[in-house]
Amino acid sequence: MRIGVVAVQGDVREHLRALGRLGIEAVPVLKPVHLEGVKGLVFPGGESTAIWRLLKWSGLVEPIEELHREGIPIFGTCAGMVLLAKEIVNWPERFFGFIDIAVERNASGRQVDSFETELEVKAIGRVPAVFIRAPYIRRVGPGVEILAEHEGAPVMAREGRVLVASFHPELTDDLRVYELFLKMCA
Repeated sequence: MRIGVVAVQGDVREHLRALGRLGIEAVPVLKPVHLEGVKGLVFPGGESTAIWRLLKWSGLVEPIEELHREGIPIFGTCAGMVLLAKEIVNWPERFFGFIDIAVERNASGRQVDSFETELEVKAIGRVPAVFIRAPYIRRVGPGVEILAEHEGAPVMAREGRVLVASFHPELTDDLRVYELFLKMCA
């Protein structure tokens, strides 16, 4: 199975490495031709505005929107979740809007407030989670399933073929969040 990782900015290498550990052909996506044949797409953490500008500059926005219309599963972590959210409560822009959630950027605090914890993830169990200036979900639409919470705030959710997480599963050795995504891609 071929999975693309949006590679214009952010922690791309870590996602590629995690997917590779599962025996997946993971390819960096820098231009539209790199999307050919992918069965899923991962949006990494990084800086959402920078990622969006680079996606527009590289001509990737429309091809990614087409993949979404075709039903290709998409997984966004941290900034990736911001890019996929329908609404951003503390930012004037909206990006893709593929999942009916409202997020607050940097809700977990500044860089110095980063932390590691364990979360109970529905259908997986307890998983390690790394939060770095993480967004939190502030509203979910009727078709959205909350998969994990931290201190009462939703931090992982799924709607249809879109999966999002506030945290960074690529920064741990636990691959079960990726396995959940890959089941969506099968």
